[in-house]
Amino acid sequence: MLELKEKLHLDTKSSRWDIFCAVIDNFGDIGVCWRLARQLAAEHGLAVRLWVDDIERLLPLNPQIDPALDAQLSCGVEIRRWDSDFAETEAADVVIEAFGCQLPELYETAMAARETPPAWINLEYLSAEAWVESCHTLPSPHPRLKLTKYFFFPGFTPGTGGLLREQGLLEARNAFRASPEAFRQSLALPPADPQEILISLFCYDTAPIGELLTAWEASTHPVRCLLSVGKPLAHAAQHFGAESLQPGDILQRGNLILHVLPFLPQDDYDRLLWLCDCNFVRGEDSFVRAQWAARPLVWQIYPQEENAHRPKLDAFLDLYCLILPEQASAAMRSFHLGWNGFGSPSWEDFLRHREAFEHNATTWAEHFFETPDLASNLVIFCKNRV
Repeated sequence: MLELKEKLHLDTKSSRWDIFCAVIDNFGDIGVCWRLARQLAAEHGLAVRLWVDDIERLLPLNPQIDPALDAQLSCGVEIRRWDSDFAETEAADVVIEAFGCQLPELYETAMAARETPPAWINLEYLSAEAWVESCHTLPSPHPRLKLTKYFFFPGFTPGTGGLLREQGLLEARNAFRASPEAFRQSLALPPADPQEILISLFCYDTAPIGELLTAWEASTHPVRCLLSVGKPLAHAAQHFGAESLQPGDILQRGNLILHVLPFLPQDDYDRLLWLCDCNFVRGEDSFVRAQWAARPLVWQIYPQEENAHRPKLDAFLDLYCLILPEQASAAMRSFHLGWNGFGSPSWEDFLRHREAFEHNATTWAEHFFETPDLASNLVIFCKNRV
């Protein structure tokens, strides 16, 4: 870690970074970009502009912004509206094209007009697949302009770009867990009950939500489920025979108590993950944050046509289950596959290995807290290309 800090000891204050984010679906793309932009500004002293084609999607994650504004400053980041009438603007020293979004043609021209071309990064989606290492940092020359784009892959192995993790996250998490009562009260939750399992549920509406709620109603351990507003709420309402559900609603059936929560800003969502005993997450942003929580997690990967997401899920489980005992590993894999539509998830089988899952989650998080983070790896890679 000392070597990494020495590499990062460079004059970044004069460096300008532009991050382009096209919001495709849900909150994953903008969630990752907003975390990255905040960290680059706060920890590396960079002047960061975040270009977003749908600023309203950022509002639930950061309620401080005004989605009506074309330009504004929040958390040290300049947020700019990216629309079809993109005006000519000076290109930054480093340009991040998030998740393969296509840059405006005017902006690419401005990049090529610079005396020193910018470091151009295509920030890819997170994957545990083995091929990622061989493609990480590969160059891709522009077909017309004197520009080169580099593919940058987040990942779980040393040959990748690492995971998003800001400084002080471990200390913040541990401090919160020493005194979580105020946050529990803010969610209108009763005092902690050691007999019940507290679970956060964040998923796509393609998940077998009704099947899971039924299993929790008959669970051998009481379950208190915290479900945020979103499309899955309609499935939960249907399960309970309600016309609709709203934040603040509490429903109980059998051994299940369901709380409906509002959509939480990113920092509060982190606290929710730290608070719970088990976290159901989806996509990329919440998936990574659940790993830092060091609690058992269940991941719903973004579904793709022809089950193209299955190898990505298997690749992660191969790593995540590596040190689990054989039966616990089988239970973890089986539940994940069922939750992602490749079978039927068995809650009781999953619950049977809870102690092993808790140990595994802690060991996993401790390991990755010792590895270089994604933002720092990006700064190191770009410093000689600026």
